Amino acid sequence: MADVKNSAYQRNRKPRHLFSSRADYLEHELQAMAPKRWRPNLPFVDYRFEWEDLVPATAATIGKIVMVAAIVAAFAGPLGLSDAFVIANVRFEMLIAAVFFVILFSGFLNPNANLAGTHGPLIPLIPLIVAAGGHPMALGIMIGVLGFILGITKGGSLLAKLTSNGVCGGLLLYLGFIGLMAQIKNLFSWANGFDMGYIAFVVILSVIILYAYLEHIQKRWLAIPLGSGLAAIIAYTLGAPFAFSTEPGIPNLNPAYWWGDETGWQLGLPELSHFLAVAPFAVLAVAMWSPDFLGHRVFQQLNYPPKTDKVLMNIDDTMCVAASRQVVGSVLGGGNIASSWGTYIIPASIAKRPIPAGAVLTGVFCIIAALWGYPMDLAVWPPVLTVALMVGVFIPLLEAGMQMTREGKTTQSAAIVIFSSALVNPVFGWSLTVLLDNLGIIGCKERGKTLGHVGRWIVPGIVFLVLCTVMAAIGMFPGVPAFLPSFRAIV
Repeated sequence: MADVKNSAYQRNRKPRHLFSSRADYLEHELQAMAPKRWRPNLPFVDYRFEWEDLVPATAATIGKIVMVAAIVAAFAGPLGLSDAFVIANVRFEMLIAAVFFVILFSGFLNPNANLAGTHGPLIPLIPLIVAAGGHPMALGIMIGVLGFILGITKGGSLLAKLTSNGVCGGLLLYLGFIGLMAQIKNLFSWANGFDMGYIAFVVILSVIILYAYLEHIQKRWLAIPLGSGLAAIIAYTLGAPFAFSTEPGIPNLNPAYWWGDETGWQLGLPELSHFLAVAPFAVLAVAMWSPDFLGHRVFQQLNYPPKTDKVLMNIDDTMCVAASRQVVGSVLGGGNIASSWGTYIIPASIAKRPIPAGAVLTGVFCIIAALWGYPMDLAVWPPVLTVALMVGVFIPLLEAGMQMTREGKTTQSAAIVIFSSALVNPVFGWSLTVLLDNLGIIGCKERGKTLGHVGRWIVPGIVFLVLCTVMAAIGMFPGVPAFLPSFRAIV
């Protein structure tokens, strides 16, 4: 009992009834927290649970089901594996994430590490990885090793410091707009598939009005549950097909099953050739982490009140946890590719909640969904999925990007990063614009002068050249053949 009273959080916090509004209380909770890195952080001693924690936990669970399913399905298609395999592996992955990492690390050992989620931008490259002779375990181990090295050497935070507000804001705008347009297109494609395209229009229009009203009453954090619920009710009422099909059960937990020659992935264990085949993709995957992680931390900063630096996600710690989760998940038999969990941290930031309490709830929700089965069907139903991603991730990214690019000098960098990202991809756009921005060619010239030679051109130049070499090797530049012969026939 003495330990409870002596914790820094308990000494700093004040009870709810002393505040005139709920918003003031939540901001005070952020300011009162004092998370301990790599030491036990106990619920009700070092942090509390609030109703608002249900919002990011719900969004994160929906996002997890969808994103892991997309990753595993991208592997399963070229490998000729069934839909039943995809569902089983997704359930297995959710248990791995929840039990070993979400609750243990983000909820207990290091609340400054964001949850280890899924690497969405890598999904389009997975068929190319399989065609090149890549092995899921080899890819996961290489990403984990490279990511851990980047995190332990504090490379992630260094690259974050070298990225200006203009570059980061432009990146958020690009990712938000592209993601939003993709979700709108997906919902219309789904509705047109059974000749009821008007359902998509009614759903999206209704959600726009709801989101605007929530903005007006400053309850934007309710957009995910209310928006997804409204979308589901409208779609089902108008006649959209839906049925529960995933039954309760426990997935196979034996790694020998997943990595058998005739069971699970049906690939056996990886050999040296598999590691060589995935090496360029592993480098690119880890390179994508920096702008992704940076965007999540910046989003926290934009939504949290002053004096809350102690509860912001630590980029390097998050990289180390994501890398560890990647290796463990891959060795056990999972197909997930790890990154910072955007569908958690963005709604949590909007709700003004710190990482740990929502992380524990997310872990519990993932376990329930994986074992019960039925929630997975509802989470991947297009009206629920699409609206959750639009109002919980992509629209907030647009808002944050616009907020970061209000000043004249930042708009130059923002425009260039959007332009160059549209040409190739966000990794190319980010690395090129960071180099140009730090050299003073665009953006604030005075800022570049304060970085020194290392920050101004040496590190950005090396990063840009390495990434360009990797992308050119595997044929990611539009219209330019891969310079490695083994990739030319498969691009």
